Amino acid sequence: MILPLYPQYSATTTAAVFDQVTDVLKGWRWLPDLRMINQYHDHTKYIEALANSIKKQWAENKRGDLLLFSFHGIPQRYVDNGDPYFCHCQKTARLVAENLQLKDDEWKLVFQSRFGREPWLEPYCSVTLQELPATGLKSVDVICPGFSADCLETLEEIQMENKKLFIEAGGETFNYIPCLNDNKDHIDALCEVLTAHMFGWPETMPNWDAGKLAVEANTSRQRALEMGARK
Repeated sequence: MILPLYPQYSATTTAAVFDQVTDVLKGWRWLPDLRMINQYHDHTKYIEALANSIKKQWAENKRGDLLLFSFHGIPQRYVDNGDPYFCHCQKTARLVAENLQLKDDEWKLVFQSRFGREPWLEPYCSVTLQELPATGLKSVDVICPGFSADCLETLEEIQMENKKLFIEAGGETFNYIPCLNDNKDHIDALCEVLTAHMFGWPETMPNWDAGKLAVEANTSRQRALEMGARK
C-alpha cells in the first residue's frame, strides 16, 4: 500500500512518488501486490480534521476577517493538460468552508510558491495578501491544506514572508493555522483512508491466517533450498 501524503493529486507530487516507487520495484525479482492511493482530498475524516484545527485556532485566538486556503501552485498548463489538482484544491476548500458554515465572502482560495515566467494557478497568495488591506480586510487566518506537515513553504513562505507582505500593505493581524502534522485527527484520517483501501485484499478476509501462511512460506523455502536453490 502506497499512500503519498499529498491529499490533492498532481502529477508533480503524487505521481512523482509513484514513479520513485516503481523505479525501485524494477530491480525486484518478485513483485508484491500493490495498491497506490492517489488522493484523499475529499475524505470526510480529512475534511473534519482541517475544520477542527481551524475551530481550535478560533477558540484560542480572535477570528480574522477572512479565512485563506493557500495551496501550493502548479503551472496553469499542467491543469490545461488534464491534471486534476486545481479541482481537488477547490473541493477541499469548499467542503471545509461548508463544515464551518462559512459564507462565500468569509473564505478564499489562493495558490503559493510560484516561480518562473509562465502563468501559474491563480489567484496568487502573495498578491492577494497585498491587496486585502485596501479592501478593508485587516485581519486574516491562513491555512495550507495541501501540506500534511509544516515545512519551509508554510513556516517561512507563509508565516514569515507573506505575513510581512500583508502587514506592510496595511494589514494588522495575520494568524497562520499550523498543518495537521501529527495531531490525532490527522492520524485517524490517514488510518481511515488506508483501512478503506484494504478492503478486498486477502489479508482482510475473515479466514486469513498469517501464521499458517508464514509456516507454509518457510516450508516452501526449505524445499527449494534442498532442491538446489541458492540462499
